[in-house]
Amino acid sequence: MTSHVIKRWDPEDKAFWKSTGQGVASRNLWISIPALTLAFAVWMVWSVVIVKLPQVGFKFNTNQLFLLASLPALCGATLRIFYSFAVPIFGGRRWTAISTASLLLPAMGIGWAVQRPDTPYEVFVALALLCGFGGGNFASSMANISFFYPKASKGTALGLNAGLGNLGVSIVQFVVPMVITAGVFGTMSGEPQIATNVGKSSTIWLQNAGYIWVPFIIAAAAAAWFGMNDLADAKASFADQAVIFKRKHNWLMCWLYLGTFGSFIGYSAGFPMLMKSQFPDVVALKYAWLGPLVGALARPLGGWLADKLGGARVTLWNFVAMALGVMAVLHFLPQEGQGGDFNGFLVSFLCLFATAGIGNGSTFRMIPVIFLTERQREAAGKGPAAQEQAIKDANKEGAAVLGFSSAVGAYGGFFIPKSYGTSIAMTGNAEAALYSFIVFYLTCVVVTWWYYSRKNAPMPC
Repeated sequence: MTSHVIKRWDPEDKAFWKSTGQGVASRNLWISIPALTLAFAVWMVWSVVIVKLPQVGFKFNTNQLFLLASLPALCGATLRIFYSFAVPIFGGRRWTAISTASLLLPAMGIGWAVQRPDTPYEVFVALALLCGFGGGNFASSMANISFFYPKASKGTALGLNAGLGNLGVSIVQFVVPMVITAGVFGTMSGEPQIATNVGKSSTIWLQNAGYIWVPFIIAAAAAAWFGMNDLADAKASFADQAVIFKRKHNWLMCWLYLGTFGSFIGYSAGFPMLMKSQFPDVVALKYAWLGPLVGALARPLGGWLADKLGGARVTLWNFVAMALGVMAVLHFLPQEGQGGDFNGFLVSFLCLFATAGIGNGSTFRMIPVIFLTERQREAAGKGPAAQEQAIKDANKEGAAVLGFSSAVGAYGGFFIPKSYGTSIAMTGNAEAALYSFIVFYLTCVVVTWWYYSRKNAPMPC
């Protein structure tokens, strides 16, 4: 397999990039994207399944269902901490193939469990945690792609990888409600269940929510194994990468990414159940997929805008817009069980998803620039060799921070739906959770302005 290992990789060399690098980078990117899309689909499949579980006979309360929606994010966020450092240790090709193949465990497990009404809640908890494998993949995927592209193109490339990967959330919320209405796999997938909703009964194959992804996971893992590359220059031990824990900007960008990606994945996980709990007469799954779709499509736009206008400027105003978006959601919610405007609620949330997506792209554009600038400042005046080493160190640190910040950001996928459930259980509505989000976004505005976007900021980017 040595033919898959590239010994020399220098995307900042324009001649190399034009003759060799761009084609190789594009091939790795376009194999990476569908693998990451599947990872997001498996990660967020519970956001759809939990809406159907009570209808086929599982006696779980609202707080338990919100917990099932939030556990994949908790596990995925934790796994991302380890996945962040995997690519330089194992190689991008190997790790992409292995991590994609691991998605078979939760996909097949869900298909088995939902067919048995006596399946204990603890088994569903375990399967929800296994879906975290999909969340972990993002950290390694983004770190891997960042090695392939020059500074000038990182925002767009990372935006495409993440944005089209994020589409997996929308795809799962669009596809699953369709495939569970038919015996897609015939007798191979098992017998259908009877679903009862508002006094009406229908036949569904809820197991297809898991089984539908199996053939695509196998194909994507094979494509990664045979079609991607490992970069020799990207090799680094955990100790080499652990230097990021001493970097102040690592922790600051983790905070900002918690505000953008944490919002995207948290809103995605909790949106169907929040909609169902606040507007019971609305068919939640008819609309839930729209939010993640908007957020995913907006992410490449955020990367592109950051390339053109500067990541800090886009990020700053984006957080202002996110705070205003939550205020709009609060305005349209039912008050004490009365009133409410579903159309206004939906449009406000779609705006929130769009700004979360833009912020995802702009923050990830900031990270490589910050660390390249910082290492080059340290190497200034020390000669060409020092400058060349600074670029290599910056690429490794930047990739590690991309992965690690994505781990921290993914915890939003746990806290947001869990805060909905807790707020509803304690106060009867979700308002307390939403007000806390506004406060958080305002802290992100302050951090972005002080460190990155104001005049004479310590690290303009």
